[in-house]
Amino acid sequence: MCGIAGGIWWHDSQRVTRDELVRMTDAIAHRGPDDQGHLIIPANSHGSIMSGRPSPGVALGFRRLSIIDLATGHQPLGNEDGTVQIVFNGEIYNYQQIRHRLEGAGHTFRTQTDTETIVHLYEDLGLDCFEHLNGMFAMAIWDGRNERLVLARDRMGKKPLYYTVQDGRLVFASELKSLMTLSGIRKEIDPGAIDLYLTYQYIPHPHSIYKGIHKLPPGYFAVFENGSLRIEKYWKVDWSNEIAIDQATASTQLRTMLADAIRIRLRSDVPLGAFLSGGIDSSLVVAIAQQQLDTPVQTFSIGFSEADFDETHYAKMVADHVGTKHHRFEVTPDAMDILDRLVKQYDEPFSDSSAVPTWYLCEMTRKNVTVALSGDGGDELFGGYERYRALKLSGQLQSWLPVSWLNQSWIMNRLPDSTARRSLLRRVRRFCEALGQPPIERYMNWIQIFGEASRLDLYQESFIEQLPDRNPVSFLADAWRNAGKRDLLSCASTADLQTYIPCDLMTKVDIASMAHSLEARQPLLDYRLVEWAASLPSHLKLSGKKGKRLLMDTYYDLLPKAIWHRPKMGFGVPIAKWFRTSLRDRTYDALLGPDAKCHQYFRRKAIVALVDEHMTGRGNQAYRLWNLLFLELWLRSKATGI
Repeated sequence: MCGIAGGIWWHDSQRVTRDELVRMTDAIAHRGPDDQGHLIIPANSHGSIMSGRPSPGVALGFRRLSIIDLATGHQPLGNEDGTVQIVFNGEIYNYQQIRHRLEGAGHTFRTQTDTETIVHLYEDLGLDCFEHLNGMFAMAIWDGRNERLVLARDRMGKKPLYYTVQDGRLVFASELKSLMTLSGIRKEIDPGAIDLYLTYQYIPHPHSIYKGIHKLPPGYFAVFENGSLRIEKYWKVDWSNEIAIDQATASTQLRTMLADAIRIRLRSDVPLGAFLSGGIDSSLVVAIAQQQLDTPVQTFSIGFSEADFDETHYAKMVADHVGTKHHRFEVTPDAMDILDRLVKQYDEPFSDSSAVPTWYLCEMTRKNVTVALSGDGGDELFGGYERYRALKLSGQLQSWLPVSWLNQSWIMNRLPDSTARRSLLRRVRRFCEALGQPPIERYMNWIQIFGEASRLDLYQESFIEQLPDRNPVSFLADAWRNAGKRDLLSCASTADLQTYIPCDLMTKVDIASMAHSLEARQPLLDYRLVEWAASLPSHLKLSGKKGKRLLMDTYYDLLPKAIWHRPKMGFGVPIAKWFRTSLRDRTYDALLGPDAKCHQYFRRKAIVALVDEHMTGRGNQAYRLWNLLFLELWLRSKATGI
């Protein structure tokens, strides 16, 4: 696992110097503390021998976290004659099979790395090579023969890749902070990105917080040659496809696919462990991994003093049942300190509060291992979210009853709000608020932070005038419609796989893990398993009130029965309480103080209303306040250059 950075240019005035390239890679040294490498190929204004045209200059920078082939995995890495060079962040799990074929075709290898396999595969297949890779990756390939720079990102967006084209030069990096070290980079905040952020709690690809700086979408590659950029999709899954399959056959196929997805992620030349929350997904990954290993897996969980947010007793139950070497860490979060650390590390506004426990878990896990398996993806693939069940139920109610009246204010105002994490009243209130809406809007109502009406009430008129003619909901709606005429659960889950997984979950885990030089692997998000699970009929996933039906039917005897029947908790922290205690003064000072940066975008009166409603206990505005506070602290950090 690594960090990459670099660029391509045609004029010396736009070149990336060696000192600049070193600064770019030093900014992401946490992603790769074990090694570094830098390659500069100067531009040739007289033209290359092969093309006769002026040839570009290229910079490739690399920071390495050593996982496989510790002795010879240095990058940038090239082919036999040096005409193809690569910097690569990630892991390719099927590289040994690819290597065997390439060796049979006459390619000579100098290392045992998966990186060198990509170089030779690109030599053979060119831009068609990416669809043959099973792994997580972001990479840059300099193709000297064709004088082009190729960028690529894995299908599920596990590894990040930012880029920008400014004044005829393209520069790229694993994290925004790397690009920010270049003095010529324009850093104009994009009002449309703020609008997206307040909707989703993250900024979706291809956007970033800055105008003109983009994220390469998952499953895409980009080619920059002759001064122009083209972007193409290589992962062309048909989300509308639904297969006819019975439960027994599905269980048999699931056992085979998940066991293989875990097996190929167990290869490591450094200590390997697994996150274990005590939920179904992480427990299954741990149990199946333990079946494939001769020694106990090291497993890790973090506990909190508040029982409503602590599930470590379930983790211990699984660890004892499976036979792992379990580590439990007790954490007492310092709300102000951890918020500042997240703002600094995430580079752009990102307000999923589960980043807090994820950060602590990665920090503690790294003290023992360098690689950790994770259970991410199970909810989206197998119908685990409560909102999926709510979507199904609301659809049934709409077909049976004229329920639009439930959404009228006279009854909604009589339902009290609650800050309790699993409050029934809170769930009923959110459910009723969305009844009577079309399915996409109904679903959006459950997942968004600020709806359209609340955003417009918040915004300054001058800010509204700066917004692009684009509805933020279209990001989710476009992904939803890719499922075609399938049922609501299938539409929602496949939309989450295309939006929430790469933009929220994978961003959260990548930044938190790599900040601590830890590699996280997600076997449930093996693209083969994703394609297969997405094509399953929803009745295999959601039966009655029970989600993850197929997982239970397939693996019921593998885990303690209490794990299958326990209440779902998620991975969170008590932010509602924090705002009324440890974060209270800072919230008032940051969001309502005279120097608040967010007032250039938002009406102070609207913020006052949100703060007062939460602080007085009249409503739970915790997620919205976390969203606004993160943005305010990020704006301040950029203004001070922190």
